[in-house]
Amino acid sequence: MFLLTFLLLIVVAVLLVAFVVPFLRLLVRQRTSPLRHLPGPLCPSFFMGNLVEMHDQENNNLILKWQAQYGTTFVYHGFIGGPRLMTTDPVAIAHVLAHAYQYPKPDFVRDSLASMAAGHEGILTVEGEQHRRQRKILSPAFSALHIKTLTPIFWDKAIKLRNIWFDQVDATEAVAQRIDVLAWLARATLDIIGEAGFGYHFNSLSATSTQNELSAAFGVIFSTARKFRVITILQVWFPILRRFRRNSAAMNKARETMDRIGMELIERKRAEVSVDLQQDKQSSTGRDLLSVLIRSNMSNLSPASQNMSTSEVLCQISTFIAAGHETTASALTWCLYALARDQRVQTELRRALRKLQRSPSNPATPSRHHTNHPDSVNNSPPETTHPPINYHENEESSDALTTRIQGCTYLDWVVRESLRLHAPATSTMRVCSRPGGDSIPISRPLGECDPSCDGEDSKGTRSGYRDTYGEQRWNVPVAEGDIITIPIQAVNRCQRLWGADAWDFKPERWASLPETARAIPGLFAHTLTFLNGNGSVSEGNRACIGWRFALIEIKIFLYTLVKDLEFTIDGDMVIEKKVNVVTRPFVKSEPHLGNQMPLNVRRAPP
Repeated sequence: MFLLTFLLLIVVAVLLVAFVVPFLRLLVRQRTSPLRHLPGPLCPSFFMGNLVEMHDQENNNLILKWQAQYGTTFVYHGFIGGPRLMTTDPVAIAHVLAHAYQYPKPDFVRDSLASMAAGHEGILTVEGEQHRRQRKILSPAFSALHIKTLTPIFWDKAIKLRNIWFDQVDATEAVAQRIDVLAWLARATLDIIGEAGFGYHFNSLSATSTQNELSAAFGVIFSTARKFRVITILQVWFPILRRFRRNSAAMNKARETMDRIGMELIERKRAEVSVDLQQDKQSSTGRDLLSVLIRSNMSNLSPASQNMSTSEVLCQISTFIAAGHETTASALTWCLYALARDQRVQTELRRALRKLQRSPSNPATPSRHHTNHPDSVNNSPPETTHPPINYHENEESSDALTTRIQGCTYLDWVVRESLRLHAPATSTMRVCSRPGGDSIPISRPLGECDPSCDGEDSKGTRSGYRDTYGEQRWNVPVAEGDIITIPIQAVNRCQRLWGADAWDFKPERWASLPETARAIPGLFAHTLTFLNGNGSVSEGNRACIGWRFALIEIKIFLYTLVKDLEFTIDGDMVIEKKVNVVTRPFVKSEPHLGNQMPLNVRRAPP
């Protein structure tokens, strides 16, 4: 009896330490947070706060409604009613993102990204000194000069996809062929990240190939991690529960497959680079991102402590897939959607593209950019039904065409506008980790403002906020542990910053941007799509490291597809957005079919 009582007391003590104490600590911290004095919507649920109504925010314009009611800076409520700061104020956003290591991702966000195949040691999930070291090592692989050497891969896949759609269009007797462009673009971008990322052939665009085992493994992990469960919410605030995840047999097998193939790729690259270093060669091995990373690790140019460990390198492989595959497919899909809805812009873009030098008319065979090692663990390059060309003979012309595409003003406007309206990631979260908290500055009125104007300037632009005591404030006090949400999509579409037509697809706006939009601290085109451009080595730079890679990939695909194909959409079809890691489309009348973007495709008129 004594032993049973003793064991029961131990169980109770464990439960207290694991759940009750953290819960009470969390409750006290949230109830004493300085954020509680900011305006914001009411908390409809003690346990879920505003999270339920925010689930479908992209389609109900919830943030826009809140911003109109409470201003640019306000609080909403998370788990057990905890206040979370949300702001579209450029000054506040610049402050948070410029101090990235003092405002890291919350641990539950990092844990979620890690479970989606990015790993706990990938550049998406690490923070502080480890992130600074990884970014320094990876940056040369994402330089403009190096990405230029990868563009033959982009051309190869873009032309292959165009030819597949040609075949589908020509096979129908209808005016146009209905094609789910999301599914096909996801295949193409997966093939690109496989070859350009680590020299692996997924062969997703090959008509005869079955699903690649690495692709299948990634699909299992990614789809499983995206599923929402009640336990997911509890794991946010009770980290001990993350240790008791029940992975299915399929999930465990998928992770084993990814680790096995990843290690085989690493060992193969090490062997290739070792031979080069022994023969004093600089770059005869693959130009893929993994080869560059391995070469940096083995070059002895940096102390061993500054190199990546094997487990870190392994995590970068899955990170390349997770970050470089679905995001670009999403961006391209929404761009084609925008063009399908606006035939004037599509026609103008096609006219601009046809003025450029013609692209190679057939897919390329693997060249020195497509090294196929005889002992490679990757699949052999796919067979094509079109006569191959050799990029050795066409590199000058393809390089020149790539340069022309990058200099095409209207194409640049279309890409900027599409990425502004349809950012693949709609928001990002940060948490204040500065001991003692911080004071986040916010914009003062643009014109003269006196205390009686309620925070509005002479143009009626609201700035600052009034706290619950009625005091006008120009900074936001935050405590250590307070969460800040930066609504990327809301900032990109904010009428206060972009004008009354902010929600319209209007590429011509980039000929003359309003000064208010220029205040956004974006890395690219004054938008937050790739996050901020004001990061630093000392304070942390969390902007998208692969933004140049994504931009040239998008432009090459748009050139290849829009120049020769015409895209339309049924007038009665309603496309809505589902935000789950990235923004995915679905047909409102066909939710049972899942994510899709069915467009009508035909050959473009001469």
